[in-house]
Amino acid sequence: MFGPLNFGPERIAEEAARMQQKLGAGLKTLTEIGDYDYGCTPREAIHQDGKAVLYRFIGERGPTRRTPLLISYALVNRPYMVDLQEDRSIVRSLLAAGHDVYLIDWGYPDGSDRFMTLDDYLNGVLDGCVEALRARCGVGSINLLGVCQGGAFSLCYAAMHPEKIRNLVTMVTPVDFHTPDNMLSHWCREIDVDLMVDSLGNVPGDLMNWCYLTLKPFRLNGQKYLGLIDILDRPEEVRNFLRMEKWIFDSPDQAGEAFRQFIRDFYQGNKLIEGGLRIGDHEIDLARVDMPVLNIFAEQDHLVPPAASRALSRVVGSDDYSELSFKGGHIGIYVSGRAQREVPPAIDAWLGRRSE
Repeated sequence: MFGPLNFGPERIAEEAARMQQKLGAGLKTLTEIGDYDYGCTPREAIHQDGKAVLYRFIGERGPTRRTPLLISYALVNRPYMVDLQEDRSIVRSLLAAGHDVYLIDWGYPDGSDRFMTLDDYLNGVLDGCVEALRARCGVGSINLLGVCQGGAFSLCYAAMHPEKIRNLVTMVTPVDFHTPDNMLSHWCREIDVDLMVDSLGNVPGDLMNWCYLTLKPFRLNGQKYLGLIDILDRPEEVRNFLRMEKWIFDSPDQAGEAFRQFIRDFYQGNKLIEGGLRIGDHEIDLARVDMPVLNIFAEQDHLVPPAASRALSRVVGSDDYSELSFKGGHIGIYVSGRAQREVPPAIDAWLGRRSE
């Protein structure tokens, strides 16, 4: 006889047997699964600055687009998320469309990088990579794709050096850091960042990762592992799960001074949109971003709410500004099946209409 929840003893016994079967299969899967790779596209290093390396991806055929496309990822995670595996790779799709794709790997900071500033990263490392591409490809300007924090960096760089950027694409990029629905921003505004950096030096990646996971504790710390039980008897899906876990917990430490400035000026001061932000000798004015801009945001993004990204439309200086709304979250915009079908083709079509 079933109770009010329509859940009787027979159903409980069936579920228990099913779980036992899954766990038994999981032991076999996990012992036999072997190694799992990530970062599926061949690449070559063409430039290095300290720990940062500029890579060129090698497609199955040569590029047909003359202007190189440089991807600037965030400092807080590893950039192989844009090339995670063969069927989840923005890079592979862009290569197949004929783009000449490059990516900055910022590396893993250590104690020697404690005093690196945002000026070092943007007018040092990023500018050095842009100059390397201009010289290598024989072009005056490049296409720049900035992702998350790397998108904020790309906006700053484009404002400082607009003549070097032909087209700018930003993905899940925060611009207004004080929107009411930005939980991460509310947390960051309460941090004594001076005490934190002066005490720790470089900020541990594990600490940063813990903060991100606790933004959605039940979904990111519990629910996904319960869901793992359902796929334990499917080795390829387990490999996909492990790739994502590798990326989530592969969090570099943050160079102390750069972290201090980013929290103080972006999250706490909201200077990227309000004004008063200085990077080295430059005062950042987004009105100087006058090249074509495509701003891509995710509708269910818990780290960069859509309003935080769409604020760019109010301050950018370009008269060729477009937006793309993606039905998904902050991670899904890179790796979901919908993302593979929608995002790279949209970037390719947008750039194609603005090609040489």
